[in-house]
Parts: sequence; C-alpha cells; structure tokens
Amino acid sequence: MEQTFRAYVLEKQGEEVTGSVQQLTADQLPEGTVTVKVDYSDVNYKDGLASRADGKVVNEYPFVPGIDLSGEVVESSDSVFQPGDQVLCTGYKLGVSHYGGYSEYARVPAEWLVKLPAGLSAEEAMMIGTAGFTAAMSVDALVQGGVQPQDGPILVTGATGGVGTMAVSILSRLGYEVHASSGKAEQSDWLQKLGASQVVARQDTEQPVKGALGKTAWAGIIDPTGGAALGERLKTVKYRGVVAVSGNTAGVKFESSVFPFILRGVQLIGIDSVFCPVDIRQRIWNHLAGDWKPETALQQGVTVYDMEEIPQALATVLAGQAVGRQLIRIHNQPEA
Repeated sequence: MEQTFRAYVLEKQGEEVTGSVQQLTADQLPEGTVTVKVDYSDVNYKDGLASRADGKVVNEYPFVPGIDLSGEVVESSDSVFQPGDQVLCTGYKLGVSHYGGYSEYARVPAEWLVKLPAGLSAEEAMMIGTAGFTAAMSVDALVQGGVQPQDGPILVTGATGGVGTMAVSILSRLGYEVHASSGKAEQSDWLQKLGASQVVARQDTEQPVKGALGKTAWAGIIDPTGGAALGERLKTVKYRGVVAVSGNTAGVKFESSVFPFILRGVQLIGIDSVFCPVDIRQRIWNHLAGDWKPETALQQGVTVYDMEEIPQALATVLAGQAVGRQLIRIHNQPEA
C-alpha cells in the first residue's frame, strides 16, 4: 500500500460543505479488517446529498464520500479475503458514516465485501453499482412473487435514472415487456435501445384514478420514485401483480386503500439494498454477472468521470440531469 494516496474529501466550514482531492495516509483510514485498492466507484443520489450541508447523510467532517467501490484486496486480517482478491462493496455505512469509495484506498469490515463474481469486471460492477443492484433486487421481487413474462407488461418509473436504466435492461434480457416511464421525452429512442417496448410520459402514469380500483394495466411495477402517484398506480396492477418500491425522489408519502391488496392480491414490496443479507447479496450479484447481466445498459448508458471531476458528477445528479449511470475512475487504469 502506498504511503500517501488521493481521496476526494468533504470539509465543512460554517454551513458550507466543500470538496477537493487531497492526499491522505493509511492511518487516516477508519478501522476495518480489509484494505482495498479502489479501482472504481460511481455516483448515486445519496452521494450528491452527502456533498450538501442540508443533505442529512454525513454528520462528521472531514469525510470521504462514495457509497460504492470495487477493487483489489491489498491487506486482510480476515481469512475469507486474501491479497489479490477482486471485491466490491455497496451499502452498509460506506460513504455515510464510514469513509467511502472516492479514495484510492479504503478500509472496511470484511462482512461488507462481496467477492467479484466471474463474468463481471471491477469496472462493470461499478457501472452497475447500488443502482443496478437495487434494480436487480426489484426484478428478483417480481420473479419471487410469481410474475412471469407472459403475465403482461412491467412498468418502470424514473426509467432514465440509475435504477430505472438497469431495470429496463435486465427485464428486457429476461423476456419481459417493459413500459418505461420518464419525464425526459428526448430520451425515448435511447430507452427503446435499452429494451423498452414502449415509452410512457411520466404524467400519464401519475394521473388520478377514479374509485378504489382502476382498469388493470401492469403485471408488475418497479418504482424507484415513490410519491403520491404510487397510490394511483397500485389501483392499476393486475391480479397478483408485484410492486417493488425502492426510492422516494417523487416524495415520501402516498395514499392507498386495502382494496388492491385484498381484491387483487397485489404485493407491495419494499427494496432495501443497504443492509441486504450477504447470502441474498451474493446471489443477486451472481445473477448480475450471468443471466441478468444488463449488457445494453453497460454498453450505452454510462458516463465516465475522473476523481477531479467528482464535483461535476455530483452537481449533475443533484440537478436531476443524470441519464443512465455515472462511473468514477479512481485509480488510473493501465492502457491495454
């Protein structure tokens, strides 16, 4: 491990949070049983919030953000991981209360790590990241709930975002008919290239539905947006359909009745990718390296930033202008 290394560090003065690339030493890293040379990280909305004083993510400064990382083990006091192992880390306290992935080296508890499955590179793992992992967990909720491709279309809300992009790609690969909902009409052609059979205007999926139940439209919904429209969408889900909710970019509250659940057997499932048990975590990542690999999204839905460009990437995601996934290149990779 190098004596000094680069990290993107947040500092707070008064009510203002600023970030810059600084030199750190190994003794500045937090406690943990495994030290990782970080090759890649990515950008999630939570990373953007971490960079704001009012973001309610980070409580102590200075701090290194980045809720995801992938790279190579360089030191380990845990028997499960050996130097040279390729690993990834998403969720837990990483980038929230524990120094995160925007650093050339990171030290974390072994139980937070997943060995990189065969078929997935460190770069691809962070192209997927928490957003893709959340999308895959949402798809898994539909599969485990019994929703099959022949049952009808699946609605994906917030389809140009990180979770939505990956969900469209995964569902399409598995043979589902995907209807992508987005407020970015100019991205319709791109969403169809990702695998959406139809692109639906966001306002059309947010319309109030008269009465306790409406005409059925969806065999399932992957919803990383939440908000009041969720209550209306529940009224249009087919018998024994599944709704997987993973986010709140459109709001935290919605109203509903018991009727979608007791008359149509609709299943409303919450998706938590932060503290997901390790056995489920490894199973989902194995899918993402194999039969669920979101090839189309990996090939055409990624913007790459270097560490010095992290402020630009964070500003983009906070402004709601991010399309697809944003990859952060931490260690400069050798040219092939």
